[in-house]
Amino acid sequence: MEQALAELRELIVAAAGREQAVDGLLLSIVDAPTPPMSSLATPVFALVAQGRKRLAVGDHVFEYGAGDYLVVSVDLPVTGHFVEASKQEPCLGVGLELRPDRIAELLLESADDQTPGASVHGLTISQAPKELVDAVIRLLRLVDEPDDARVLAPLVEREILWRLLRSPQGAAIREIGLADSSLSHVARVIRWIRDHYTEPFRVEDLATMARMSTSAFHRHFRTVTAMTPIQFQKKIRLQEARLRLLGLGEDVTSAGYAVGYDSPSQFSREYRREFGTPPSRDTGRLREEAALP
Repeated sequence: MEQALAELRELIVAAAGREQAVDGLLLSIVDAPTPPMSSLATPVFALVAQGRKRLAVGDHVFEYGAGDYLVVSVDLPVTGHFVEASKQEPCLGVGLELRPDRIAELLLESADDQTPGASVHGLTISQAPKELVDAVIRLLRLVDEPDDARVLAPLVEREILWRLLRSPQGAAIREIGLADSSLSHVARVIRWIRDHYTEPFRVEDLATMARMSTSAFHRHFRTVTAMTPIQFQKKIRLQEARLRLLGLGEDVTSAGYAVGYDSPSQFSREYRREFGTPPSRDTGRLREEAALP
């Protein structure tokens, strides 16, 4: 396995900046530890070749390093930071977008049991078997061969998806491809909250959108996201407010109103609880860090 990871590290560094040669391929190179940062994780398979990262989803904290892979099956607000990374040994990762149509096609062709199962967690981590690492290596080799990539990359992607379906993460991958799974219904609600995060809602209406009873929806939503719908919306609002403060230069009151808060004091209080410092101080710190060479 160490030999395979060594080749994977070389290929990630060599392919940096050219991942668009393979559709859906994602590469990450980070050469220093980072402070916790919030973001919206989308459905993805990610494999770490070197370094270590920590992610928080709701009250759950995950840590993964070289040889581990992560599967995110729905859009999730996460807080993450790299804990092991340096210029000599940067944190190196490779990812692949998880597209429902590709998974559904594979399920149909493989005659896989397509009965939706119980709710699965929206983020899971496992140790990668050598066969999966080998398939990712072959996908990365195609970055330098665009003509081959057009034909062979979809075939290697299918192999990666197949190996994921046969892995401990198989239930999560399967649910992504099933149109009538509990995960797909929760994902529909997640997309609605993400697109309408400034709007108030009734949980009963969200349950109707998910085609579930209120109690079943609450249970499935919390299983998938590790949060209640209200907590999920709050995460999205505060992340968006942070982006507006930093990227658009809005003042604290305007940013709070823009993301759905009627009370500036409530916005500041919840912002501090989420990010550890008041909005103005947090924004100043982030700008100073961004200005460092």
